[in-house]
Amino acid sequence: MPDYNELLQQVVELIRPLAPPERPVAADTDLVADLEFDSLKVMSLVEQVEEHFDISVPLNILPDIRTVKEFTVQLQRLIEGSAP
Repeated sequence: MPDYNELLQQVVELIRPLAPPERPVAADTDLVADLEFDSLKVMSLVEQVEEHFDISVPLNILPDIRTVKEFTVQLQRLIEGSAP
C-alpha cells in the first residue's frame, strides 16, 4: 500500500495529461479553479484512478473534493478500506 507521498505523486502523474500544459500540478492545486476541470475531465480522472489502483470511487465523494490533496486523501482512505 503506497504512503501518502507516493500516492500523491501517482495522482499528479494521472492528472498531468488532463491539465493545461502550462499549469503546474501540486497538492494545493484546485482542480476546477486552477486546472479548469469540468465534469468530463473529473470523470476521466476517476476512470483512470479506478483502473490504475483497481478500486471503485463512489461518486458521492466528488462534491467534497476541490484540491489534488483532498482527492489524494480520499483515495488513500478508499485504498486502505479495500485492503484485505
